Amino acid sequence: MDNKKKKVWFWPEKQGGGGVSIKEAEDIAAEHVSTEETMSHYSFSKGLLPPLGVNSGSTRRVKLRFFIVSPFDPRYRAWDWFLVLLVVYTAWASPFEFGYLQTPRAPLSIIDNVVNGFFAIDIVLTFFVAFLDKATYLLVDDPKRIAWRYVSSWLIFDVVSTIPYELFGSLLHNTIQGYGIFSMLRLWRLRRASNCFARLEKDRKYNYFWVRCTKLLLVALFVVHCGACFCYSIAAHYPDPSMTFMALAEPNWTQKSLLIRYVTAMYWSITTFSTTGYGDIHGNNASERAFILFYMIFNLGLLAYIIGNMTNLVVHVTSRTRNFRDTIQGASAFAQRNKLPERLQEQMVAHLSLRYRTDSEGLQQQEIIDSLPKAIRSSISHYLFYEVVDKIYLFHGISNDLLFQLVSEMKAEYFPPKEDVILRNEAPTDFYIMVTGAA
Repeated sequence: MDNKKKKVWFWPEKQGGGGVSIKEAEDIAAEHVSTEETMSHYSFSKGLLPPLGVNSGSTRRVKLRFFIVSPFDPRYRAWDWFLVLLVVYTAWASPFEFGYLQTPRAPLSIIDNVVNGFFAIDIVLTFFVAFLDKATYLLVDDPKRIAWRYVSSWLIFDVVSTIPYELFGSLLHNTIQGYGIFSMLRLWRLRRASNCFARLEKDRKYNYFWVRCTKLLLVALFVVHCGACFCYSIAAHYPDPSMTFMALAEPNWTQKSLLIRYVTAMYWSITTFSTTGYGDIHGNNASERAFILFYMIFNLGLLAYIIGNMTNLVVHVTSRTRNFRDTIQGASAFAQRNKLPERLQEQMVAHLSLRYRTDSEGLQQQEIIDSLPKAIRSSISHYLFYEVVDKIYLFHGISNDLLFQLVSEMKAEYFPPKEDVILRNEAPTDFYIMVTGAA
């Protein structure tokens, strides 16, 4: 190969423009595929897909302004995950404070203000984070457009859910119990958890089954926790404490510790949510019965959603085994109906069993290779089979170009023991190279 500086036509930006060198083209491709050098050169899972044709030149550069943060930056993603952990705390603390606390109480009040401080930082940071334009599919780094998009959408909700209660609690009348209601506004942050789980479900590094199960479990726990806190709040504000559901479990429940009251309410909520309903704790006044009525109706829909998702996950895992058993039964019925010899029946079952084993072990090699472009298929075949073919005495002295063409058309097959591969006097359609085994 010579060292001449070759020219290629690559993403032209203007009519009649010249080419760029291969080195420059590689740099451009690397910059376009790898946003801010945060991804692999061959990964489009987190970056921007370029458009096709001549319009690709308009999106060649994705370099952002120096004070604008890319939403695909690993550091920003780490910050986002840190906020998700704080959202998990908020999902527990907000209903608890609504049901059990009338005024701020340490250490929860201190932790709440610390968490609010982190979300206040995120509000400021959002004004410097680029966003993806849904019309052009380009990252927008214009500060004015970023600010207007945030101000016109979620800014008010984020600010209201972040302001500490102490700033305006003194403005409220003593008869207004605003602490619990204000704490519930922080549940607006749950949208972050939903977005992060949506990304996890698409991330190939994490098992989809366990990510989905974790999401469903957290949703169920959150609903149970909210149900316990809401129902306890109704009992705590009822004029007669002896006519509440808490009195059925603990006659002097107002004198019990906060932990015992919380566990009692959670016990009622879990038995009600799971439709077990032992009946030892139930609604004891009209307000509680009305809440339980809506709680059960909501649980019907949520349980149907959870059970449906779990069924789909389990069926997806077991569907391969079920299809294998159906195929084996169908093959056996076919052989018996047509009175095939015992040897042919054994070969049929052995072949189907081997194919199921390769599928269950993730060895669907030919299906994977056929789904790839021709150039990648040729590279894979060359890497896997070239040395095998090169060592065969029949191909000694043959040019490398011919060997490469032969290798590109090869595919791997598995055969169980005692299976017929080629029969005598059969018309030759395939050429087999034995890698391991005997025949």
